[in-house]
Amino acid sequence: MRKKISFLIHSLLNLVFIFSLYLNLFKIMISIIIDGDKISLKYYKMGVYMNCALCPEKECHNGKDCLKLKEEIKKLYGEHEKSLIKNSAFIEAKYYMKKTRIEEIILFSKKMNYKKIGMAFCIGLEKESKEIYSIFKEHFKVYTTCCKICGIDKTEFELDKIDKTRYEAMCNPIGQASFLNQKKTDLNIIIGLCIGHDILFTDHSKAPVTTLAVKDRVLAHNPLGAIYSNYYRNKISKK
Repeated sequence: MRKKISFLIHSLLNLVFIFSLYLNLFKIMISIIIDGDKISLKYYKMGVYMNCALCPEKECHNGKDCLKLKEEIKKLYGEHEKSLIKNSAFIEAKYYMKKTRIEEIILFSKKMNYKKIGMAFCIGLEKESKEIYSIFKEHFKVYTTCCKICGIDKTEFELDKIDKTRYEAMCNPIGQASFLNQKKTDLNIIIGLCIGHDILFTDHSKAPVTTLAVKDRVLAHNPLGAIYSNYYRNKISKK
């Protein structure tokens, strides 16, 4: 009789534990679905849900390994990756708050012993690209390619046109990457490519890619302006 009672109590406790576990998971799911960004700090500390953008503490800055993967991740850094991150750290430490991004690209490229630089730019930024070219060519062999390279008609891919009454050549990021691949560039720089085109270019580029300018036609190519301006922040928010 005692064994049966003990078994029943043990089973009941197990059920309570399982119910409690599922209840917590259900609460987390509900908070994700309903509250969205308002995930409580409790769940962060439990290690159940991780979202660095919402973490108020950023203890990784002081060495905490939330993922418990530090040793595994370190193994992913081969000689090439170590060279990149070492020279990046050098630029940051020596020139912190002293150099513009253009200057940093030049300094970093020299540290990496890059000789040939590629520029993939949007035709809408041709004036800026010409100026940037004039700066880079003082230090490297520079190859440039406009987004309309090859002059392919948008209708050939059934692409939407801005003005349906005239001819429009499509943006050709794969063509840009192919041209620079032929030149065997050491580093390619994106200047104002459209969203999606920048992804295709990066995907097809054999050389590593960095972005100097991000296209934002509304905010003078400063995407973060939408965050700094309450007007635009409210305009793009669902809340």
